[in-house]
Amino acid sequence: MRKTRGLRGHRFAAALAVTTLTVLGVAACDSADDEDTPAAAALAWGPCPAAAPGVTRDPRLTCAKVKVPLDYGRPDGTTIEVGISRLGAADPAKRHGVLLLNPGGPALAGLDTPGAMAPTLPKSVLDGYDLIGFDPRGVGTSTPQSCGLENPSVAALFPYPAADGSIDANVQAARATAGKCAAQAGENLRFFTTANTARDLDRVRDALGEAKISYWGQSYGTYLGAVYNALYPDRADHVILEGNVDPAHVWAGEAESWGKGMAERFPDAAAVAASQNSALGLGATPAEVTQAYLALVDRLDQRPAPVPGTPQSLSGAMLRSVTYALLIHNDTLPVLAQVWKAATDLADGHVTEADGKVLTQVFADSPATPGVPADNQATMFLALTCGDAEWSHDVGSYAQRTAADRKTWPLTAGMPANIWPCAFWPQPAEKPVAVTAEGTRNTLILQNRRDHATPWDSGIGLRHALGNRAAFVGVDNGGHYVYHEGSACADNATVAFLDTGRLPDKDLDCTDVTRQ
Repeated sequence: MRKTRGLRGHRFAAALAVTTLTVLGVAACDSADDEDTPAAAALAWGPCPAAAPGVTRDPRLTCAKVKVPLDYGRPDGTTIEVGISRLGAADPAKRHGVLLLNPGGPALAGLDTPGAMAPTLPKSVLDGYDLIGFDPRGVGTSTPQSCGLENPSVAALFPYPAADGSIDANVQAARATAGKCAAQAGENLRFFTTANTARDLDRVRDALGEAKISYWGQSYGTYLGAVYNALYPDRADHVILEGNVDPAHVWAGEAESWGKGMAERFPDAAAVAASQNSALGLGATPAEVTQAYLALVDRLDQRPAPVPGTPQSLSGAMLRSVTYALLIHNDTLPVLAQVWKAATDLADGHVTEADGKVLTQVFADSPATPGVPADNQATMFLALTCGDAEWSHDVGSYAQRTAADRKTWPLTAGMPANIWPCAFWPQPAEKPVAVTAEGTRNTLILQNRRDHATPWDSGIGLRHALGNRAAFVGVDNGGHYVYHEGSACADNATVAFLDTGRLPDKDLDCTDVTRQ
């Protein structure tokens, strides 16, 4: 597995934690905090907090804290801290400003994102910008929140139905999880939202002493960037949104797009497995591999397979989550084919030495960041997806929608339409921010055609919402990331925008993808 692109070449176990988004319809705008914020005191830059074991941190990074209101409706009330990091512009004489970076999630920490992104960027960008990372409110070093969940994995939240399609257990689990968050994290969790995170970014802008900020958001970070651009259109300089959320579908509607997205992306992996049929025996064509996969997850739904040397068993839901994670990158598709082979052998009761090595990676624990609760990302995933916009509370309706989704999109087994803890969540603290075409033309949208995490349709939805504010770069590629993934057409447009501020005159259709 290639590891030359920082976060994008993440360890296998880390890939399982990077779940990437979902979304429900956007209501009318209620953009609080329109007034200028008071001038901030000088930031105290210093060493960054301890990283998780095994994480390589760029030694040039320095870190600081910015105090922000917990509730922007009470700006003089309780405050929380937001951790930020900085990789300074290489040539101060050519410095254009700051470029804030967000890796998505929802709820991924971002202090190390500047160091991870820097090797992929040309000298012109590194000369021209301070790269600024941040842990969003409630995440990592930024007043981290916890529901006290026994299983800290975000993937464990994905509500796959039972083998027979029943969602009774999902309803019970969703109710229990929502209740646990209410009891453990309390009322304050309602203020850990995307809108408030965007307001935090403006406090960061002020603390940095900048009139404007540039921003690059990936995955969930596209929604955060779109919300910031809506709340503060005069303070956003160059905005890049990569792997996009449709703001009209935040968040239940975005989740329901996963079935179609998986159907569009899965054939890429099936083709890789088919090309290795002599070694893997999963099928000679993508269609045969797909049928073998569906039969395998069905078997594991009915009878999870114990994993030798561990107390765990491989279930259909777990294999689907691993598949989702490894579809995010093209360079992990061969690894995914090996996982399917190992899972097949495990279900058949004869595990080879090679299978054992693959399964060891699957069940490896992700390293914990010192001082951060183990369930922090899962907690904040729920806080954002449940707290940004209201979900249906009609429990009975979920079974019908799940059954229909399960039939239409068998690869996701009805999970995207199923009930989440959001059905039992308190009413959001405010309505979603309206993302519209009003404002400066300052946004570049990067979108792959076969992105299962934020599908093509979601990118088109954001394109329509932003209208003439944006230029759209569509790439004939699979996976969740666009920049530095083999398209010179997309890369050149991105760098030109950062260097000059000029967007393409018209939307681009990039078909020049080469495998790296």
